[in-house]
Formats: sequence, structure tokens, C-alpha cells
Amino acid sequence: MRGFLRLASLLGVLTIAHAACAGEEGFRPIFDGRSLEGWDGDPKFWRIEEGAITGEATVANPCKENTFLIWRGGEPADFELRLEFRLVSGNSGVQYRSREEPAKWGRWVVGGYQADIAYDDTWCAVLHEERSGAPGRSIMALPGQKVVAGENHESRVVGKFGEVAELRKKVKRGQWNEYRIIAEGNHLRQFINGQLMVDVTDNDPQFRRFRGILAFQLHGGFPMKVQFRNIRLKELRHPVD
Repeated sequence: MRGFLRLASLLGVLTIAHAACAGEEGFRPIFDGRSLEGWDGDPKFWRIEEGAITGEATVANPCKENTFLIWRGGEPADFELRLEFRLVSGNSGVQYRSREEPAKWGRWVVGGYQADIAYDDTWCAVLHEERSGAPGRSIMALPGQKVVAGENHESRVVGKFGEVAELRKKVKRGQWNEYRIIAEGNHLRQFINGQLMVDVTDNDPQFRRFRGILAFQLHGGFPMKVQFRNIRLKELRHPVD
């Protein structure tokens, strides 16, 4: 009888594990949970703490300008990215389809699409373009907005699926949250804790990008701390050159 119960328990664990894996089919981890292998950033600000990538600036060790931890494993085109983040203080973000211009911007600095991480009423969960080439593309979409970015570099709201104040309540302050980012062609979607936050179609022929680097932001100008873990990437079937 005890053997049967042990077997039943084991089968239950395996069933749960299989169900979890089924939802992750095609994903691969891009952070090993122990080191910054495969990642590149200023060692003054980035480290591993409690099994998580941790970026921190302090009064004693200030970060004067935005700096980034860059994944050196490739430049994904069409993909789904899943990760967990915890913002202890400050402002951060996940860069995707981004680019470097070290001769112009310096080392460990990137520009491009950013899924913002913040708790304030301005930046929380927005799609922002870091180092935007056009003023109209700085804040591309607020939570709850379905947007088309056009040739004039400005975002046009074409639909709504929620109110900003209510959607921002989905973000758990000071706790672990899940970001899910899907980029397919010129269609960009960002989810936090399973909730769609922004839906953007980028029709700007000058500034839209179809591939680029992934990176995490440490915001300059004030003390802050942010953590990332459980980072998985699935590259989709139709990358666009």
C-alpha cells in the first residue's frame, strides 16, 4: 500500500512537471541563475544576488547615466520573452530589438523598444523608445492602449482594452512579477502577470526595428535596485530581416 501511494505521488509530480513544461515548449533559458555568463554590463552595478541578476546604484556608488546589462547571445527577430522582475526602488526596463552605438553613446548603452518597469503613474508598463530618434516615439503606448505608430513618428490610439489606473494595479509593488513580451513582425505586445498591457503596430518606416539586442536598464540619476530571474526566450518561426 505504501509503495502504491509513493508511486501515485511520484506520478502526480511528473504530471504537474509535464504540464508546466508543455506551457514552456520551445523556450530556452538565457540566464543560468548563478553567473552573468552570456551577459555584458558594468561590473560596478551588476551582480548575482539570491539567484537573480541584480542591478543597483547607491549614494556611495552612483550611476550618473542610464546603463544596461546586454545579452550577448544574439539579436532576436520574432520572439517571445518571459522573465520575472522585482523592482526594489527606482525605474528600470527591458530593452528588445535594440541597438548599440558605442562611438556615439558610450559602452553599455543601448537604444530601442523598452518595456518599462516602474511603480509611478508615468512609466509603469508603458512601451517607451529609449534614445528615440523622434520626440513622438518617446512614450509609444500607455497601459490599456492599442496603438499604431505611423510615418509621422507619432502614436495613434486605435482601441482600448482597459483603464490605466486599473491595469497598473496588476503590478505587485516590491514583489516578483512576470513580464511577457511578444514581437512578431511589426506587432509588439507586452504583458505583466498575464495581463495585456500594451498592443502596438509599428508602421514607422524610419524607426521601427525587426531585430536587435536584449538588455536590462539601470536608470541613472538616483539610487535604485532591480532584479531579474527565470529568463526564457523562444524565437518564433518567421523572423524578418
